[in-house]
Amino acid sequence: MVPSQLNGLEHPGVLDALAYDTRADKLVLAMYEVRPWTGEEFQLFQLQEKLNSYVSFILDGELQENFPDFAAKSVEIQLRTLHDPDAKALEFINRVREQLALQQITFEIVRLGQAEGDCGMAGCDCQSREQS
Repeated sequence: MVPSQLNGLEHPGVLDALAYDTRADKLVLAMYEVRPWTGEEFQLFQLQEKLNSYVSFILDGELQENFPDFAAKSVEIQLRTLHDPDAKALEFINRVREQLALQQITFEIVRLGQAEGDCGMAGCDCQSREQS
């Protein structure tokens, strides 16, 4: 899945993607970053703002209100990125992971396009279908 121009870290009030991973029995909220990670403070600020919006959506009851069937499921936030995060971003992400773990929320980085057939969607089996 390729993000649209209305998705991404530049749009903190937008939920880029939401999917239910049936294999892991978890709800996945994904955000996209297509720009290279340059250590720029503004990019990290945008990541922080987007994360704040996602965490607020989860913890302030909007998730439960809008998707009551998934309210009891575990939640994972994914940063789906075309480029590997730089050291500064990874340091920030590790701090975020620690804080989110206290709320039973996982945070993962998904590197898009790592393998042929890797669309980046949680629970997708497109790669195994291509190999059949």
